Amino acid sequence: MNPVHAARRNASCGPPCSLLTANAALHGRVPGRDARLALTLTPTTLRIEATDARGDRLPATPPNADADGGSGRGLLLVASLAGAWGYEPYPPGGKTVWAECGRT
Repeated sequence: MNPVHAARRNASCGPPCSLLTANAALHGRVPGRDARLALTLTPTTLRIEATDARGDRLPATPPNADADGGSGRGLLLVASLAGAWGYEPYPPGGKTVWAECGRT
């Protein structure tokens, strides 16, 4: 099964995928450089990776997200829906934010 079909079968993978992609586009944008989305399917996990050019802007979950605000809760949702998430450097100056969702 390809990764897109696996994501459709497991509804909890959809929000982390869209949130990581939106964060890369919103917070990691550098004119003239593109973001990258990668999906890797293993027998037990779907790994979602969003890579952007802003390695200087590292992701963090806000300690007190505003319940009435229009933003600031994306990584909290990723953390609650994905089995694991994190980030790593992407040379020469970017970062990859990833989430792993268990397959059902």
